[in-house]
Amino acid sequence: MPEDIKVERQDGWIEVTIHRPSKLNAIREQTAVEILDVMTEVENTRDISGLIITGSDKAFCTGVDTSEQKNEPDEAFELWRRRKRSRKVNQFFRALPEFTKPVIAAVEGYALGGGFEIALLCDFIVAGETAQFGLPEAKLGLMPGGAGTQTLARIIGKPLAKELIWTGRRLKAEEARQLRIANHVAPQGKALEKARELLRTIGEQGPLSVMFTKATIERGYDSSLSEGMSVEADAFFALSFSQDRNEGLAAFREKRAPKFKGN
Repeated sequence: MPEDIKVERQDGWIEVTIHRPSKLNAIREQTAVEILDVMTEVENTRDISGLIITGSDKAFCTGVDTSEQKNEPDEAFELWRRRKRSRKVNQFFRALPEFTKPVIAAVEGYALGGGFEIALLCDFIVAGETAQFGLPEAKLGLMPGGAGTQTLARIIGKPLAKELIWTGRRLKAEEARQLRIANHVAPQGKALEKARELLRTIGEQGPLSVMFTKATIERGYDSSLSEGMSVEADAFFALSFSQDRNEGLAAFREKRAPKFKGN
């Protein structure tokens, strides 16, 4: 049984609830191990269309639990090795943008530090109206280390990302939506319900289409338009040989709902 998360299997997707209430859902190595295991299950199960990550009403996640991190003077280079190869929290952050199926962050309450970074690494965020987002690391003499300097700047631009990181200012849900950090703002306590609605709709689409589209957007985003168009054209051509493509066109002609199989 997982120690740090709750797992709920819905009809077509899986929900992971970070559950460390005494730590305001700060994650540790064990948390990352458990979520990575669920991600593997989602990837390897054809009839699961995606993943929702959420927390409690009070906190989505307040960062990485530093209580188990010890910086011994003679361990500096060992820590360097571990962060690259064996530290599960780092592996979790890196796994999120490479995940082939949709991942939605349903955020209520605080999403701070690494918690905000987790949400930013998901495909998109649904926020409850009382959610708060922030990267307060500079106040501790630190800096974001879970891709926050990269993901936030790509969404809102470099100048504003610098301001938010340097001041540690928190964003409320509506401002986050206006800045396109959050796709939707739901009534308090309804973020998960809205995320479910969206994932249910996504699950009705062709799963190969969703997978190829996600990969194309991610691979093409930082490339030139010409390179991005080439990536898209290759994926479009590959998808044209799928059985799902034939089923989708047949269903359209016959005015019925398609029965996609992911092949």
